[in-house]
Amino acid sequence: MAEGKQHHHLFHHKKDDGDAAYSETATTYASGGPQGGYTETTVVTGVGSGTGGVDYRKEEKHHRHLEELGELGAAAAGAYAVHEKHRSEKDPEHARKHRVEEEIAAAVAVGGGGYALYEHHEKKETKREDEEAHGKKHHHLF
Repeated sequence: MAEGKQHHHLFHHKKDDGDAAYSETATTYASGGPQGGYTETTVVTGVGSGTGGVDYRKEEKHHRHLEELGELGAAAAGAYAVHEKHRSEKDPEHARKHRVEEEIAAAVAVGGGGYALYEHHEKKETKREDEEAHGKKHHHLF
């Protein structure tokens, strides 16, 4: 064991090989045979596509999904803020608590909107990288 590398993780990301994206390394104990001891096997579980093993369409789809989740979170938090505003008017005994929860929900809604905007820009960046990788050029006039 002292002469080889020892891996403790099950999944490794290969960056030096352009085709293999993910590999799984398992260490097993072989009791039979003349050598015995531990053996290590590596199995490639996923293969990338595109330049350098990057699947731009999959990455763009991932960012679009996260953008939609951010929009959904912002809408839900905004609806909860409106609900708490209504509750503060209807329940004057606990109005302070409802106003605080309304402000927190409003802040979460703004954060969700910001996250959706961030993912929208990441999606656009990924699309631009995909076009550049496939030879399409952008001509900016202004």
